Amino acid sequence: MGHTVNSIVISAPYSNVFDISNDIPRWTELFGGEYVKAEVLSQTGNRIEFRLTNNEGQSWTSFRLLYKEHKFAYAQKNEPTFPFKFMKIIWLYTELPEGIKMTWIQDFELHPDFKKMTDQQVCDAVNKHSIHNLDIFKKVIEREATCQ
Repeated sequence: MGHTVNSIVISAPYSNVFDISNDIPRWTELFGGEYVKAEVLSQTGNRIEFRLTNNEGQSWTSFRLLYKEHKFAYAQKNEPTFPFKFMKIIWLYTELPEGIKMTWIQDFELHPDFKKMTDQQVCDAVNKHSIHNLDIFKKVIEREATCQ
């Protein structure tokens, strides 16, 4: 089983950080080109169903539960889940004097038929991408917060 935790502090109001980071169609920008398409399929209350397509043409669906008043979001990969047996993600937002600490926690288990990488190799790749992407989130959100 894999587990990763990555954080960054964003100097912007909480509402900006939460709203921009959970704006699914903007993920093509916020995730540094990882996704060529990010589309909301449905939204009911705090639950968003969406489809992501990566730059290799692979697509999958996920759902996301937004708890803005409690400062977190929960997501889970739906179909297809491969190369994972499951992938669960929590985003936490912690108010600090210097800004909002956004933390991404990811728990996953690789599918037994996936032999290309080990749990550790996937964790290393997730950490690398998360650090890069969190920096993009920070730059975009801080830039927009200063323009308001």
